[in-house]
Amino acid sequence: MLAPVVETIAAETSATVAKIDIDTNQQLAAEYGVRGVPTLVLFDDGQLAERLVGMQDEAKLRSVVEAHA
Repeated sequence: MLAPVVETIAAETSATVAKIDIDTNQQLAAEYGVRGVPTLVLFDDGQLAERLVGMQDEAKLRSVVEAHA
C-alpha cells in the first residue's frame, strides 16, 4: 500500500529511494533498528535524519522529504 506513494514522491522530487528486503538483509535491518514493517529511513547528507514506522499518508511523507531537501 505504501510503495505507490513512495514511488510517486521519488518521481516528483530529487529524493533517491532504495527498497530493502529485510528478510534477505537482516544485518542491515538490525543495524538501523528496523523492528516493524514498513519502516522508512530518511538520510540527509549521508546521516540518518528521520525514521517513520508504519503506514504514512502522502502528505506526511512529502512534508518529511521536503524538510530535508
